[in-house]
Amino acid sequence: MRPLKIGISGVRGIVGETLTPELIVAFAQAFGTYLDSGRVLVCRDTRPSGPMVRAAVVSGLLAAGCDVVDLGVCPTPSLQLAVAWLGAQGGISITGGHNPAAWNALKFVRGDGLYLNTTQAEELLDIVHQGEFEKATWDRIRTTVADEDALAHHLDVLARAFDGDAIRARGLRVAVDCCNGSSALLAPRWLASLGCTVLAINDDPTAPFPHRPEPKPETMAQLKAVVRAGGADLGFAHDADGERLGLVTAEGVALSEERTLTLAAAIVLAQTPGVVVTNISTTKAVDDVAKRLGGTVVRTPVGQSYVSEAMLEHNAVIGGEGNGGVAVPRVLCSHDAASAQGLILEHLARTGASLQALVDALPVYHMVKHDFAVKPSALYSVLQGFRDEVERESLTADVADGILVSWPDGWAHVRASQTESMIRVIAEADSAARARDLVDWARDRLKG
Repeated sequence: MRPLKIGISGVRGIVGETLTPELIVAFAQAFGTYLDSGRVLVCRDTRPSGPMVRAAVVSGLLAAGCDVVDLGVCPTPSLQLAVAWLGAQGGISITGGHNPAAWNALKFVRGDGLYLNTTQAEELLDIVHQGEFEKATWDRIRTTVADEDALAHHLDVLARAFDGDAIRARGLRVAVDCCNGSSALLAPRWLASLGCTVLAINDDPTAPFPHRPEPKPETMAQLKAVVRAGGADLGFAHDADGERLGLVTAEGVALSEERTLTLAAAIVLAQTPGVVVTNISTTKAVDDVAKRLGGTVVRTPVGQSYVSEAMLEHNAVIGGEGNGGVAVPRVLCSHDAASAQGLILEHLARTGASLQALVDALPVYHMVKHDFAVKPSALYSVLQGFRDEVERESLTADVADGILVSWPDGWAHVRASQTESMIRVIAEADSAARARDLVDWARDRLKG
């Protein structure tokens, strides 16, 4: 299997196998063409392939006549916030996100700092497939690449968005696992600026990832130990590029990544009832919280671009997905772990509550997630076979994104991953046993 994923979320693959310099240059030159050779920002995370991919991206952009600004290693949200600040037409974040270190990817950002939507991504792919790129002549190619500090700007935006005085007055002790990713350059600084005593681990951006860069309970063993040993009030876990956030309570309990958005929604809706936007695979605890606090929930297909577009359309007060991604509109209508940290710390400071007490007040459901590896060429035939099985059993399904089947006591969602060559199976129910049964039910009907 030679994994390469091209779609609305950008292009990603394993470096040295499918994500080649030739492919990277082509996508970068196509993006420069799409932006009419304007100013384009570039950043990367800390994985070893970053410098190579950055060189190929810059080469493609320069070839298209673009004015390139290099932000160096910084979180993707830092780049997104810098687009308007630096008067750019867009940006490319070089990051494999939650994928293992062998992977890398290009994420394409438009002029308002959000990811390309479906239509825009299809337009970019059309340019790639046609191969008709803007080609700057020798006398029009930019001879320099500017450098800018997007981290300082990000910190300035965050400082204006949250009540730093209240947080500083609380004097919280916070542990943070930066996974040696780009958040190592932002998160400790952000927390220290809020007067927190910071217990940082895996905060060396030159070191390898200590574990898979995905903030889930199974990757938070180190963070749990630091929280307990250091007497921290809570712990934060990051992915590789500063989008997703995991949580650990003062008692050393690692929370499901589904809890991050649910908690954020409860915090915001208690102050400002309104619309919450999330995807169809996220826990229905979000719906329960919204109903209790006078809010409404809008569901989208899986993917940040869908969530961001719906947040703009519905003037949402909060958005995100069940992977630990939270979008706080006062900062950015896209996932930003630093914004989620600010939101949580501000609430803890104003209420005097503990993270565990806040979580104890949330609805409880049980979710099981399973990844089903499938050859790229067979992905959609396997999904169609599953859909046929569901229809044969006369079950009603939502097919807006994959196949979602619901029962009175739970649901199961089967869909193709946007980031890896696999089918994702997610089930949620009132009990853990029922959730496992629903995953088994789905796996039994997946053939491939």
